[in-house]
Amino acid sequence: MEFLCYHRDRPGSGALRDELVEAHWSYMDGFAAEMIARGPTLADDLDTATGSVHVLDLPDPAAARRFAFEEPNYQAGVYRDVLLRRWRNLLGRTMWEFPGGRTGGSRYLVLGLGAGEPVDAAPPADRDELIAYGPLLSDDGAHWLGTAVLLRAPDPDAARAVLTPDRYDAIEVHSWQFGGRPE
Repeated sequence: MEFLCYHRDRPGSGALRDELVEAHWSYMDGFAAEMIARGPTLADDLDTATGSVHVLDLPDPAAARRFAFEEPNYQAGVYRDVLLRRWRNLLGRTMWEFPGGRTGGSRYLVLGLGAGEPVDAAPPADRDELIAYGPLLSDDGAHWLGTAVLLRAPDPDAARAVLTPDRYDAIEVHSWQFGGRPE
């Protein structure tokens, strides 16, 4: 089962986040085989982290909750909240297989949050800039709760346009970058 976990930083927690960077990476090393995508969301300065996105394949919702809540930054209080949802990988690849590579262009996390009849159930026909794409689902996978996309786009408005605007209760757009240990 695939899950999207978005830990949102608590304001003013940057120094604590920096202190825990090795503990965070070491924790994530234990999930390397399960990882589909990962990386921080960023403030407008594109330097200050505002959150941490992890998309991974785990056995069940209980394992996903353990992943989210045993994470060292969560345990230490870096994060203010966690969005944890089942997700379906409609592109069938990891971020490392994205043809556009790790660098170049602006990258975004787009979260369309809603309920009811699913919308944007299939990726757009032009997939060249999509890094990850799929629906957000209830734990049992029976209910659509939104859509999550990682993509390369020229600006936040272009990123937002990948989703049908009037079909969601809210659409969030966050600057994002590929994550992981520096090489």
